[in-house]
Amino acid sequence: MNIFYEEDGGFKVGNILADNTTSLQVENTHGKRSKIKSANVMLRFAQPGMAEFLVQAESISAEIDVDFLWESCPPEEFGFDTLAQEYFGHAPTPIEAAGTLIRLHSSPMHFYKKGKGRYKSAPPEALKSALAGAEKKRQQVALQTRYTEELTASTLPADFADKLPQILYKPDRNTLEVKAVEAACALTHLSVAHLLHRCGAIPSTNDYHFNRFLFENFPKGTGFPEVDIASYPELPKASVNAFSIDDATTTEIDDAFSLEQLANGNWRVGIHIAVPALGILPNTPVDEIAAQRLSTVYMPGNKITMLPDNVVQAFTLCADQVCPALSLYIEVDATSFDMLSSESRLERLHIAANLRHETLEPLFNEATIAAAKTDYKYANELLVLWNFANKLETLRGKSADNSTQQIDYNFYVENDHITINNRMRGSPIDKVVSELMILVNSCWGKLLADNDIAGIYRTQNNGKVKMSTVAAPHQGLGVAQYMWSSSPLRRYVDLVNQRQIISLLQNEASVYDKNDTKLFAILRDFDAAYTLYNDFQRQMERYWCLRWLLQEKVQQSEVLVLRENLVRFSDIPLVGRIPSLPELPPNSRVILEIGEIDLLDLNFNARFISVVEAMPA
Repeated sequence: MNIFYEEDGGFKVGNILADNTTSLQVENTHGKRSKIKSANVMLRFAQPGMAEFLVQAESISAEIDVDFLWESCPPEEFGFDTLAQEYFGHAPTPIEAAGTLIRLHSSPMHFYKKGKGRYKSAPPEALKSALAGAEKKRQQVALQTRYTEELTASTLPADFADKLPQILYKPDRNTLEVKAVEAACALTHLSVAHLLHRCGAIPSTNDYHFNRFLFENFPKGTGFPEVDIASYPELPKASVNAFSIDDATTTEIDDAFSLEQLANGNWRVGIHIAVPALGILPNTPVDEIAAQRLSTVYMPGNKITMLPDNVVQAFTLCADQVCPALSLYIEVDATSFDMLSSESRLERLHIAANLRHETLEPLFNEATIAAAKTDYKYANELLVLWNFANKLETLRGKSADNSTQQIDYNFYVENDHITINNRMRGSPIDKVVSELMILVNSCWGKLLADNDIAGIYRTQNNGKVKMSTVAAPHQGLGVAQYMWSSSPLRRYVDLVNQRQIISLLQNEASVYDKNDTKLFAILRDFDAAYTLYNDFQRQMERYWCLRWLLQEKVQQSEVLVLRENLVRFSDIPLVGRIPSLPELPPNSRVILEIGEIDLLDLNFNARFISVVEAMPA
């Protein structure tokens, strides 16, 4: 005798070897023996054979109209054999009964299982809803399949147009689009970005990286709402004329310098900082904008300013304008260039000129200083400031030795064409600006600390730089305290510190008290944002370095070995690992052959060619 039984959610057939009333020993069509419970037996039959029985039962099941079967059901719970008799109109054969059971079991939307061989028909509304859901799912599967086929064929589905940022930068794996993309990536062995780029969804690799940054950090865009600047009292007018020194692309001019000779023959050096804190009051709409952005974001060929343009224009130290300024004046000995005294003032100041690196550097450099050339505007002022800067550098315990000078790189992007220029760090221009900025930030940090007024400082101890609300030495700079207060148009921390300085100079209560939780929150948020923005700037500089290699059609390039297989290019600030590089000491110079460049992953392939100069081991 054979049986038709249920096991593991499916139906099987077997031959009875032993019947123990509550259990049976059976052998299936493959000769495998097993023990089953008698309650799981649905039918017993003698003919046909087991294999034929299952085939014929499944054939019967496939022919049964499930909708008609559902209409034939009684409203109450029923057994499969009862429904089989109703459906076929006679006592069912074992094959017909088994076919009916298989059909019931395979149609869970129509029939709810209530026990072994027992079912109940689904209510009409529930069945209608379930069928609609199944149809929707079928259509979704068909749509996903179509999407995958189009993507695999390098065609972007039309429905993807308004979903691309989400698919690229924050994919939801529950959506059909992302499922289709992942399936196409598996078939083509491409990453999501490379697949969509091949489909024409990323026409600009530059925009791909920039838009990712915006998507993650500026979801509402980079535009500004209209904001007003607070009015402030008329300030006294300074007697000096000042000039700034900046890169050609600088529009937020934060600092300027002046020089005048006193009646006693000494010099009075003026360091003048833009003072937007006068017009940006705490907790106003423009302050909330600055507090949210925290810093200007820089990248080659573009930037996202911290402040709206009307605010920048109101306070930037633009040539031929009289601008409000927070000034530090230092009396300097005319012979030794020692600092004799200092004074801070809030004033109006005439900006006579905005000097630019590109035009100033050919005139003011180490060679022209050595030759005592003064046939250019502001030459005398710059030479005095140069001597003062050298004195400041010495006072900080820093060497003027240029043997270990580093190279700075400037990126200029115009009409998608990249130019990368390099200049030695520590040039006379750099030294004048950097030393005077270190001085003003150190002096104003001391001013706040001496008056027990809260501020945000940058400290360095054992090589680790961190931000703190407590004044402490910055070992790398060689100063007793250092705060950022010289770039208030570009950094929110500088703006916050400037408010504290102004409150002190005006004999008013400080905006932020010591241990103010808001001050700690600003420090925390700024530190995180500044790190993020710097990482993005380095990423985009790497992108444009790779673009430069393609633009200049560089096939071979000289590189410097940093360590192991890590190298840095000689002409551009591009670093990469070269697996084929032989073991060489650091600072060895080698030639590489440039291979494939990937502007999406920001990687490149290169092969070692030869050694130009191997350093001693």
